[in-house]
Amino acid sequence: MEELRFKGQTALVTGGARGIGLAIGMRLAREGAETFLADIDGEELDRVTSLPECPGNIVPATLSITDMGACRDLVAEIAGSRSRLDILVNNAAILDICPYEDLTLERFRAVTRVNLDGALACTLAAVPLMETTGGRILMTASIMGQFGSPDSLPYSSAKGGIVNMVRALACDLAPRGITVNGIAPGFIDTRMARLADGSHEHETEYFRTVYLKYRKIPLGRPGTPKDIAGAACFLVSPDAAYVTGQILAVDGGVTATF
Repeated sequence: MEELRFKGQTALVTGGARGIGLAIGMRLAREGAETFLADIDGEELDRVTSLPECPGNIVPATLSITDMGACRDLVAEIAGSRSRLDILVNNAAILDICPYEDLTLERFRAVTRVNLDGALACTLAAVPLMETTGGRILMTASIMGQFGSPDSLPYSSAKGGIVNMVRALACDLAPRGITVNGIAPGFIDTRMARLADGSHEHETEYFRTVYLKYRKIPLGRPGTPKDIAGAACFLVSPDAAYVTGQILAVDGGVTATF
């Protein structure tokens, strides 16, 4: 039986219909939090929240995080039903593998609007309710926001912005009793691991040789959404009360190599 360390708390997780967001939301709910699971894909959200294994304290909420009004409306709904918001997980994001020769300002802005602006929109909407009791904000960054890689300028720039958004918000929100931290996933088995041709990145010969056989990932395997959920729940738990402005790489050790 999992510890109910979030009993009596309310959480909001964006990008919650699948992958990392779903794993974090399920973990928070199983540990006692009334969890609002938000995603733009309402159909998939309804599907996963209707499964028998879904905890009864998960509330599905269709949300476009680029719509400031919709973010405020959802927080108002949470205020009306729960009167508090203790945990905000800004996880929703999109990926665009974009070779430089195909890069346009429009493609760049499309990614940063969701991945960077969307995280800020949710934060701005949530803080007035969160500061009534204090709380925890967690951002999903990426190791791609900390290091360079080809064909990734929009995504890496947005995630790099998240890294410093965490640090700046931690300074701004500390007087309000709110901590702000980030996780930086490495190679995780989610929908984003699918390549443009439909193949799986982790099944390619290059990945299996360089990252697994020769241990570019020291732990010798890609991660799972559950690996991220464990670290995420630590950062929003009472055990991390004196941790703020930090980015925790959850990457099997890949950033420890060179």
